[in-house]
Amino acid sequence: MGRRRALRRAVLTGRVAWGTLLLLAPGALLRPVDPTTPAALGTLRLLGARHLTQAAVTLRWPEPGVFAAGAAVDSVHALATLALAAADRRQRHAALADTAVAAVWAVLGATTARHEEKP
Repeated sequence: MGRRRALRRAVLTGRVAWGTLLLLAPGALLRPVDPTTPAALGTLRLLGARHLTQAAVTLRWPEPGVFAAGAAVDSVHALATLALAAADRRQRHAALADTAVAAVWAVLGATTARHEEKP
């Protein structure tokens, strides 16, 4: 029971921290990979709000199905940014970086869902 709770807490704390960083300091994350444009900053802020919303829903209902649904959302996000990287050369670096981050969140969510299902 302790390990499951620790994993859940780590994943949720990480998601809240990541969402907060995206919402409050998107330029710090964007500068190393792409030029900082108003559209890009707005997109990262919106993504931060999505992560905070996902964390809030998961905190309210910390069940395997909720973690699995979050992992599915993160997987779709990773696939969408991978497609963006393939389609738009100018945004390739930022899109690939975001693909990697979304893929990590998907794996963390799926792993947590799997651990939450165990008796």
